[in-house]
Amino acid sequence: MAALPENTQMSPINDSDPQETREWQEALTGVIDKEGADRAHFLIEQMIAQAREEGIDIPYSATTEYINTIPLDRQPRYPGDATIEIRIRNFIRWNAMVMVVRANRDTNVGGHIASFASSAALYDVGFNWFWRAPTEQHGGDLIFFQGHSIPGVYARAYMLGRLTDEQMNNFRQETDGNGLSSYPHPWLMPDFWQFPTVSMGLGPIQAIYQARLMKYMESRGFIEAKDRKVWAFLGDGETDEVESLGAIGMAAREKLDNLIFVINCNLQRLDGPVRGNGKIIQELEGTFRGAGWNVIKLIWGRHWDVLFERDKKGVLKKRFMELVDGQYQTFKAKNGAYVREQFFNTPELKELIADYTDADIWALNRGGHDIFKIYGAFKAAVDHPGQPTLILAKTVKGYGMGLAGEGMNISHQQKKLDREAVMRFRDRFKLPVPDDQIDALPFLKFEEGSPELIYMRERREALGGYLPQRRRTAAALETPALSAFETLLKGSGEGREVSTTMSIVRILNILLKDKKIGRRIVPIVADESRTFGMEGLFRQIGIWNQQGQNYVPEDHDQLMFYKESKDGQVMQDGINEAGAMSDWIAAATAYSVHNEQLIPFYICYSMFGLQRTMDLYWAAADQRARGFLIGGTAGRTTLNGEGLQHEDGHSLVLSGLIPNCISYDPTFSFEIAVIMQDGLRRMFQEQEDVYYYITVMNENYEHPEMPKGVEADIIKGLYLLRKGQISDGKQAAPRVQLLGSGTIFREVIAAAELLKNDWGVDADLWGCPSFNELAREGNDLARWNLLNPSAKPKLSHVENCLNDTRGPIIAATDYVRQYAELIRPFLNRRYVTLGTDGFGRSDTREKLRHFFEVDRNWVTVAALKALADDGAIERSKVADAIAKYGIDVNKPNPMSV
Repeated sequence: MAALPENTQMSPINDSDPQETREWQEALTGVIDKEGADRAHFLIEQMIAQAREEGIDIPYSATTEYINTIPLDRQPRYPGDATIEIRIRNFIRWNAMVMVVRANRDTNVGGHIASFASSAALYDVGFNWFWRAPTEQHGGDLIFFQGHSIPGVYARAYMLGRLTDEQMNNFRQETDGNGLSSYPHPWLMPDFWQFPTVSMGLGPIQAIYQARLMKYMESRGFIEAKDRKVWAFLGDGETDEVESLGAIGMAAREKLDNLIFVINCNLQRLDGPVRGNGKIIQELEGTFRGAGWNVIKLIWGRHWDVLFERDKKGVLKKRFMELVDGQYQTFKAKNGAYVREQFFNTPELKELIADYTDADIWALNRGGHDIFKIYGAFKAAVDHPGQPTLILAKTVKGYGMGLAGEGMNISHQQKKLDREAVMRFRDRFKLPVPDDQIDALPFLKFEEGSPELIYMRERREALGGYLPQRRRTAAALETPALSAFETLLKGSGEGREVSTTMSIVRILNILLKDKKIGRRIVPIVADESRTFGMEGLFRQIGIWNQQGQNYVPEDHDQLMFYKESKDGQVMQDGINEAGAMSDWIAAATAYSVHNEQLIPFYICYSMFGLQRTMDLYWAAADQRARGFLIGGTAGRTTLNGEGLQHEDGHSLVLSGLIPNCISYDPTFSFEIAVIMQDGLRRMFQEQEDVYYYITVMNENYEHPEMPKGVEADIIKGLYLLRKGQISDGKQAAPRVQLLGSGTIFREVIAAAELLKNDWGVDADLWGCPSFNELAREGNDLARWNLLNPSAKPKLSHVENCLNDTRGPIIAATDYVRQYAELIRPFLNRRYVTLGTDGFGRSDTREKLRHFFEVDRNWVTVAALKALADDGAIERSKVADAIAKYGIDVNKPNPMSV
């Protein structure tokens, strides 16, 4: 039996029977020696369970001692050549530093040295021994690289011949087409990066949902996940972001054992310590273990092993727990003599290092810099079943930067190193750079045929090929023709009122029944299926749950009961828009990540989409996502009764800011059918890297049949619904052009009748499902005209539609005026916009539209005022209309109340 440590901490001071205590301790030690740690753990858990049953209060503790989870005797043998790997890593460190310093000699493009310096060993072990590239036999692992560490990823790719000197010399200098993106950006480097991660917190949450989608796709027979893993690298400071930790409970609940988080705990944020007065590793251990994760602490490197062996009294463990992160950071900003004095500050501690020099003490390394310890942690994570795993790797920020930033608060901002700092860096890592070349900062490579280059290539060949890498396309899908949606093109029928939300549901049902693409449809909801009339999908296709349904639902005897299934098709995310959007991104990028096209539809309250999770919408754009985002209950006055934070008057303005987001605000079913069919063709047949945002409403009304020949104009964003009928046969009657979108287009149509019947004014009616698309096309042509001054000017679609019409143009939408204002540059005469600027209100639709001044009466008055300003009618008619429709001229501006 091993000797019991002389650790007085194990026995309370008021121990009434120390002998009995010691017998229990010796018994536990005996179990560990003879039957192993797992058996000991089982027995302890049984004892705790029994004690609680007996009524003894035993508080739960989610943290363990401040030591490695994997002890030396359970550490696996390292499979590689450590000496050659260290030399390779030193070259990578140099090249990563050089590319940032070179870039900032003559520019101010910035960059980061310290983050990769702290995590180089973590990445090396992953690249050499764990991360598999996609092959015909294996789908490949997914790696979410920490954004600030990517100079090291570039440096490795350069040494393997994947990047050129020109590219390395143009780090963060991309506009001429030969540079490297500042962070992982699939849009800018579409064959290299898979996942955008540098917007803090978005990498972790997307990694969780990518792991979830892999389980979903495996359950539904699209992929064989086998032993594929999702690895997410993030910094300890990044965990302050809500998105970083917000979904970890779901990962444990869903038993995502294909997910591994590696948190680089270098103890520093951008400005200073992460938890100067505490311990971030202990905090994160408790948070993740409490959420149900397997947690592996990787704190101390192998040079501490001798001291642990010497320590028979547990004084090291006690000292580790006494210190806070601010002190640990300071140790690594100083030297061995300082550590000797400040850390080993008791006679017992001093005895442990009596034969150690200051250099020996300085060499006491942290676990995140020790490939032997890292390999053991990574292997344990890969082999662990039933839970996601967190690895907490303790490192030093700016490792190797010495006086230029190692362990210092300034290290994150260091982009330049002076000559002396570069020489110290060279000497520390034993790099072959002569003094007379220091100023040139040469990139280093291994010669062809060298043992190091052979080793690097062999390791990647053994794991399937190079990483990171990204595929651009998958097999094209044959999407339905427009005729498949014929029932929507014909209108709803006289007296039959439906909402555009129900039109979307009808289209979904048509697509789900399509034999070629039906199984690829992925409906995603954030606990609002019934709001959008989608509860019929529960029984039809089921809600995916990899555990199936282990209960009888309350509504099992009803037609549309709540049905969960292992092969269900609906992804239900609970009240969690960020999670649902992350689910959508994972499905919308499956063509690239898994070589399988999925067609995701995420339906949510429009106010809780772009506004709430704009960062994720932008990440989707960067990641070249493809799919449909449906903003339900859209518009500021359509969702009556809900009020300020529910009523959306600006999501279409936000969507227009995203270059590859195609957005529409349709009014009628035929518009939706045309838009959806064209989107399916563009994204999944032609495989364009765009995605669609479509707003729909919950207001029921009759839908007309589609006019002939307007399909192309609907796609462009402006089509003629109906020409005005000449009033009383008078050819010279005043005329206006009325534009509208969404549900307010119906108010515009009603205004045309008022103008004709009450004021003798004709109105041409134009459906405008996308002011965004009109503005993009117009601006593109304006740019062409600017650059081709001698050529015949090209006209925008707006100009082609409206230039030959007569009368002022009035546009009304359920969104802020800025939305309709987008097309003003392409109009050649008076243009008046009405919109819903201001905060939302709770009331009926009629009162809200009057309050925001977008109902039929306000459209009519606006049209008459525009005609009067043009001299086409007397101004008295405007005053008469204001009186006739009961408009209070002293009504406050809705923008101000």
